[in-house]
Amino acid sequence: MSGKGRGLGIAAVVVGLVGVLLGVGGLVYARHAYAGSVVSSESMQPTYEPGDRIVYERVDGSEVRRGDVVLLSAPDRYGPDVLSVQRVIGVGGDHIECCANAGSAKERLTVDGKPLAEPYVRDGLAIDPMNRELDVKVPEGRLFLLGDHRLNARDSRFFPDDHGGTLPVSAIRGRVVDDYSVPVVLGAAMILGVVLVLAGIGLGIAAAVVRRRARAAVPPPPPWAVQV
Repeated sequence: MSGKGRGLGIAAVVVGLVGVLLGVGGLVYARHAYAGSVVSSESMQPTYEPGDRIVYERVDGSEVRRGDVVLLSAPDRYGPDVLSVQRVIGVGGDHIECCANAGSAKERLTVDGKPLAEPYVRDGLAIDPMNRELDVKVPEGRLFLLGDHRLNARDSRFFPDDHGGTLPVSAIRGRVVDDYSVPVVLGAAMILGVVLVLAGIGLGIAAAVVRRRARAAVPPPPPWAVQV
């Protein structure tokens, strides 16, 4: 019985430690790598509506690519402590112009002379007619960003005197994720960690009970068994 108690005790320690590592490790990584926010404006319609909750991956601005939806901080443009959601249209070295097939239903922004497919823009409008003049060479280390609702987005088009409206990559705080597989795996790891910790506690209790019963099962020595 004592051997069984020791086995349960060892299992309790191992299971509990694995649970702590999974739970704490998943929590620390999730808090470091991901965060959440709420869309506060109509500038990204129809992709995101006001009030939509989004998850974003904390990445360096140099890692984002054309087409990514990002959260950015630009206090000089949008005020302090404001995270704006916009889409990356051009990265360092890109030449952005308006527009191919101007004035038609097939009107498109061009990047390095090639029409940019943008199925995400609202009402199929590549650009607000009031901001039609667009000819920007994106400097290295900077990004040109637009909202998906081109008629209702205060984006790079409105700051032409500041490096053509571009922002430094350091302004990026994260990239919105639509694939939740990694966050889901992290959440599952944390839940499994809690379960394993509870299981470890249960095994520890069981080990203590087995040891107590084992001690109780040992008969006391007879009174005449006196050692000299």
